Amino acid sequence: MTHSYDADVAIVGYGPTGVIAALTLASNGVSAVALERDRDLYTRARAVTVDDWTMRIFQNIGIDERIEKKIDPQRALRWVTYDGTEIMRVDHPESVMGRSARAYNIYQPTMEAELREAAREYGDRITVHYGAEVTAVEQDTHGVTVTSTDTTTGKTRTVRARYAIGADGGSSATRGRVGCTLLGDTGNVTWVVIDCRVKRWWPDRDVLTFWSDKERPVVDIALSAGNHRWEIPLKPDETPEDYTTGADVWPLLEALGVTPDDVEIHQHAFYKHHVRMADTWRRGRVFLAGDAAHLMPPWAGAGMQTGIRDAHDLGWKLARVVKGELPESWLDTYEAERRPNATFYTDLAVDLGRVIKQEKTGMASDLNAPPSLMGGWLRGPVGDSSIVGRMVPQPVVGDARGRMTRLDDLLGHGFVLLGDDFDPASLLTAGEKAGWDALGARYVAVRPRAAHTQGADELVDLDEVLLTWLRRYGARAVALRPDRFVAAADTSGLAVPA
Repeated sequence: MTHSYDADVAIVGYGPTGVIAALTLASNGVSAVALERDRDLYTRARAVTVDDWTMRIFQNIGIDERIEKKIDPQRALRWVTYDGTEIMRVDHPESVMGRSARAYNIYQPTMEAELREAAREYGDRITVHYGAEVTAVEQDTHGVTVTSTDTTTGKTRTVRARYAIGADGGSSATRGRVGCTLLGDTGNVTWVVIDCRVKRWWPDRDVLTFWSDKERPVVDIALSAGNHRWEIPLKPDETPEDYTTGADVWPLLEALGVTPDDVEIHQHAFYKHHVRMADTWRRGRVFLAGDAAHLMPPWAGAGMQTGIRDAHDLGWKLARVVKGELPESWLDTYEAERRPNATFYTDLAVDLGRVIKQEKTGMASDLNAPPSLMGGWLRGPVGDSSIVGRMVPQPVVGDARGRMTRLDDLLGHGFVLLGDDFDPASLLTAGEKAGWDALGARYVAVRPRAAHTQGADELVDLDEVLLTWLRRYGARAVALRPDRFVAAADTSGLAVPA
């Protein structure tokens, strides 16, 4: 029986999570249709930072260089008291993920506009309906039907897709429509977010500063494109009605030593912190991603980024399932991989919040912890001593013909096995190789800088980064997924993970 679809995947919501889902699907050769209630880009800056993991995702979908032009490197983070005492500082180490900067400051409206422009260039592979208020999400054995109403004309539209992604934010209606429940708590403190345009430079403007105080902790952060933000809690006897105009807000900034000579207030808004997560991120053919699946405080700068990582993980898997390259059971790995990571960053954000409010000193988790998976499509143990579940570093490497480029650009977008100065296929049994061959895997020998290449499918580890990394974990060969996480290693078996 033949089934008719308007697109392979329908996406409800077209913020950063929705756009990255669409770009990941399109870059992997399948179509997406997005339905977005708002007709114009949301102009308020919400997220403030991206890191090298997120930039590597941008590289994977071919947009990293254009995004890098819209953002600024972030130098460091510090926690200070109002008397100027620095109680903690985190200087970002140099990235090993393909760029020198470990973190970047962003101005979300500018970055998001560039994401949408990149998606627009895919033409018919990404269709976006703006002003589309989704009223129903219904699924059956073969697909999902999304019904929407045009907010201007009232006209009803139905879209039919094989799968659907609910990326419609913290107040997600999709979540409720498919029977998922949001669990957790919302803080009782109201925060005012003050976005400003910079008029002159001041000392350490480029250091993300947390003003640590039990009564009035503050986030003080440079945004890109000449913008700056402060996030300040209201006291118990204060309400948003006390701060209706820019003039009302100025005393909060002046208490931090900020004057009209420094900035011009652009806009301000109010919000509360959430620590919430959906009970499940999948119902049949419908998946939740981003704030629809989890909400966290802003302290770790990870809310939007966690949604972007959700979208990428789900997107490349959905694309391969749609094309028949992977079985549908692969989609069960989405939540298994992403939920622990969302939990990690939620806990980290809560921990950082306690530091800024002087409820504790030091952090339980590493703010610069490298990307890792704790479960999902993996073979072997994970943890500090294991290479499985880790993201491979991305140095500049050479190929057999003398080209020098970043690792991911050389490896392509599929599954790859790497061997320490030998062909990794030589370690596989016939059955194991058949399993990797079925996934279209490549087999690449990593040669040291001082050696000759011996065949076409080899690379040269110019700075001995990859070989050093493999040997640190006692691995002779690893199997990489398309997202560059290690799925298996010879130390615990190179067979395709079950």
